[in-house]
Parts: sequence; C-alpha cells; structure tokens
Amino acid sequence: MGKEASTELPVKEHSERDLADQLLRDRMEQIGHKLLVLSGKGGVGKSTVAANLATALARAGKRVGLLDVDVHGPSIPKLMGLEGLPAVGDDEALSPVISATGVKVMSIGFLLPNEDTPVVWRGPRKYHLIRQFLQQVNWGELDFLVIDAPPGTGDEPMAVAELVRPRVSAVLVTTPQDLAVADVRRSVKFCTEIQLPIMGILENMSGLACPACGHLIELFKSGGGEKLAETAGVRFLGSIPIDPEIVECGDSGKPFAAEPASSPTAEAFARAIEPILAIDVAAEVHSPSKPAGKRRAV
Repeated sequence: MGKEASTELPVKEHSERDLADQLLRDRMEQIGHKLLVLSGKGGVGKSTVAANLATALARAGKRVGLLDVDVHGPSIPKLMGLEGLPAVGDDEALSPVISATGVKVMSIGFLLPNEDTPVVWRGPRKYHLIRQFLQQVNWGELDFLVIDAPPGTGDEPMAVAELVRPRVSAVLVTTPQDLAVADVRRSVKFCTEIQLPIMGILENMSGLACPACGHLIELFKSGGGEKLAETAGVRFLGSIPIDPEIVECGDSGKPFAAEPASSPTAEAFARAIEPILAIDVAAEVHSPSKPAGKRRAV
C-alpha cells in the first residue's frame, strides 16, 4: 500500500506562516486599543463617524491610526483630505499616509490607479488584503487604531475582529428610523456571536437643528438608537444631529472635528467620545488580556 498523503505544510511554508503570525502579533501589541466602527446598513454616516472619531482622538493628544477596510467603497481618503495620494513602501512594509491632524491613514484607495477603479474581489482576497494592512503597514506605537468596516456583518468585520485581538471593541452606528435600528440590532448579535465587546451605540442624523431658531426637527425620528442600547444592555454614546457643515467638511476633506466648534453637532460628538477617551490604554497594554466576550462595554 502507498503512503497516505501528508496534510501538513512543508517546513518552509510553516516557518513563513509562523513568522507572519508573529509580525502581526508584534504590530498589534504596539497598539493600545482598536475601535471597529460598524453599521448594519449603508448610508448611516459610518465612515464620517470613523474619520471624525479618529480626528477627535488625535486632537485630544492621542496617537491615532485610521484603517479603511471598506474594500469596495473606500471613502476615508476623501473624508480625510488625502485623496489622490499614494501609499509609499516596499515588499516588506507600507508607510501610512499622514493627515493634517497627524492621523496615520491606510486605505486601498491609496493603491488604486484612480478613484473610479472598482475592486472586483471575493472574500479570500479581501481577507488577505486586510491582513496585509494590519501586518505590513508600519503603524508604530498607537493609542488607538480606528477601523472603518463596510456595512453589514460579512467578511471584512469578521476578519478584523479575528486579527486585531486583544484590546478591541465595536462602535455601532445607526440612524433613528426603525429600518436602520433593525439592521444594527443584527450587528449587536453579530458582536455577541464572535465575542466582540461593544463600546457603545451612536445614533447619527438624529434630528436637524434649525439654523435660525435652534429648534430640533426630527427628519428621521429620534431615539431609536438609544432604545436599542437600553434593550441590548450596552452603552449609548449619544445622538449626533444633522449639520450641513458636516457635508461641506466631508466634500472638502476637512473633518469637522479638526477644529474647535460650538455647534450642537460638534458638542454632541465631543460628548460621544468621552467614554473612549476614558479608556486607560497604558493599563490595557501592560495588564493581562481579559477573555473575549465577558463584557460588552469597555
């Protein structure tokens, strides 16, 4: 009888994989806390929240990275004013592109020949790219890495949640109406199933502050995100009103959190990030990792 085929990797491949795994762990150990920004559906302003969250943390004196893993719709370069800039590197490592506020940014948008180029990839290639971004980008030492994931509960958020542990939690973004809240409810269950702690739920586009009188007009209703947070037993980070300035800032590539402002939207966003700023990054880095899934809020 012939010998059965071995299922083990050749020694060289085994060694290369071990080295790659160690490099990934070393990169992640240099990062204090990872914030995975998720939404159950598109159109809720998730990328805008991620860009301004990273910018606000940087303005607060934190060392911040921003990773765009929305492979098919990378909008972070535009939102951060970095559109058209290339990522620089070699076969060993890529250098992140630095924003005006000092945020280290990486996106597939920096690697495409132009902004109209579609990325027609299936799951395995996307997983490989995300791993490369985490493993081969020279992030250096960071207090926070904010990760903008595509909508839903598919390959990209699953890959990130698997690869960036420990010290990771999710920020779930929704709008107030029932349809969006129903989708983010699935995101809550997704986090529970994969044992991903939830930092909190943020309700975006929660009313429009009238520029003339300040009265709040509930265009998409309000309170849906807060009710979901209460039902799910997770922190409610707050409600962000609609503000035309956010649209202008996004189109011009200048995050509205980059400058001090006194608008209701800016004030609401500042309150929303207070629990994140309260994270003791140094204590997390130097203490033993807690088992995943034991708590939802950090």
